[in-house]
Order: sequence, then C-alpha cells, then structure tokens
Amino acid sequence: MIIDIHTHIFPEKVAAKALPKLSSVIHLAPSMDGTINGLKESMEKGGIDVSVILPIVTEPHQFDSILRFASYINETCADGPGPRLVSLAGIHPASSEYKEQLRLIQREGFKGIKLHPNYQHMLFDDIHYMRVIDAASELGLTVLTHTGADPYTPNEDYSTPDMILHVLDEVAPPRLILAHMGNNENYDEAEEKLCGRQVYFDTAYSLMHMPEEQLVRMVHKHGADKILFGTDAPWTSQKECAEKINAVTGLSYTEKQQILSENAALLLGI
Repeated sequence: MIIDIHTHIFPEKVAAKALPKLSSVIHLAPSMDGTINGLKESMEKGGIDVSVILPIVTEPHQFDSILRFASYINETCADGPGPRLVSLAGIHPASSEYKEQLRLIQREGFKGIKLHPNYQHMLFDDIHYMRVIDAASELGLTVLTHTGADPYTPNEDYSTPDMILHVLDEVAPPRLILAHMGNNENYDEAEEKLCGRQVYFDTAYSLMHMPEEQLVRMVHKHGADKILFGTDAPWTSQKECAEKINAVTGLSYTEKQQILSENAALLLGI
C-alpha cells in the first residue's frame, strides 16, 4: 500500500481558474488538473492507494465552504474500490471561533487540520498558531503544516526551524507533521535543529529536489518511523515520487514500507 499524505485538489469550477492562476504565480506547471477525477487518474498511474487532501483556508470566512468540500470528499471518496481520497480540514489561525471550529472538525470525524503560514500570512510561532495547535492537540487531531520556502511568498520566511522549535518547546504537540522534510529548501538547518525532535516530516516536493544522500541521512537521524510519504500533487508527479522513493538505495525495504504507508496509516487511522 502507498499513502500520499500531502495532496491538493479543488472543486471543478474552482480548479479551472485557480490552478492556472497559481501556476503562473509560482512558475510551476501542475502534473494534473487539480480535480477529484484528475487526482484519481494520477493515483492509478502511480500506484497510490490513498491520497490525503490538504485544504488551505486563506481567509477566516472561507472555513464553512472549505469544510463542506472536505466533508463531501470524505463522504464520497474515502471508502469503496479503487483509489481512496481522505481529506483533512482547514482552519485559519486568526479566526475568533477557532475552538468551536476545531470541535466541529473533530465531531465531523476529520483526522486533522492543515495550516499554511505563507498563504495565511502569519509567522508559525505567532500566538494564534500556538493556540490552534494546542487546542487541536487536546482534541486528538493531527496538525500538518507547510514549512520553509514557498514560491508564493519567495522573499518571506514564515516558518523557520527556530520558529518551529519555539512551538515545539511551548506547545509540545504530539501529532505535528512538518511538510517538506522539516523546512522546504532549508534542509541543512532542518537536519541540524529538528532531526530527533518529537515531530513528523513529510517528503512532499522535497523528495524530488533534495540530495538523495541527505534524504537518507535525515531518515536515519530522525527515524524512519517519523517520515511520511507525500508528493504535493498536483505540483509534483505522484508516479515519479513513488518511483523515486522505491529507487533510493540507502533505505531498507522495512524503512520504505514505514515511509510509504505504515506511519500514515497509524497516525491517521487509515
């Protein structure tokens, strides 16, 4: 089994406009059309069994509409034959109703939430993020956050390793996943400061861009039981990412199985 912990899709009408716009801003061509059917076709090609969808709430008022789409995905695509889609929920840290929203997310059966400091224009160790992460952790929700550089905000650092350490020291969330191997495009500092801490890394996007020897070294330093396979589809190819991790010679079969599915299945109850 292969579980892709880090993917993005949109409602069909939104995808037709949003994906080309995003692509022009970040100067990156998508690997598929950003829809439910497009992701399922990508999964078929790449041998992916489950894709976890990560919705991003860029403004507090978007919470309800994004939660409805995430609920629709879970109601229609989470079970049955063929590729399965499982959506997390999205929340904006500036929402004054974050506690009520998190309780709703838990009641609706979501396994966790997605945060994105760059798109939400807030530093990761801001008190608003700490409150959300702490409250989500108390409810048993997993928190997956973007980290490091992002082409959407190329000159701004919203989630440095030091900010992440601040959150880990202050909140100590037990189920925090740092996307992009701890800090996108800042892998040396992530390796130095974050490896060995009680936190998970996903391989999204980074898998195809960081040196393979560093990937292997970080897996061994941090522990294969705390690394999750992710692609960042539609911004990378699921097929190419799955082939890449399977081709890494410095990882054992057992380590690859942990990364490709076992860790995510345990963490999210898939």
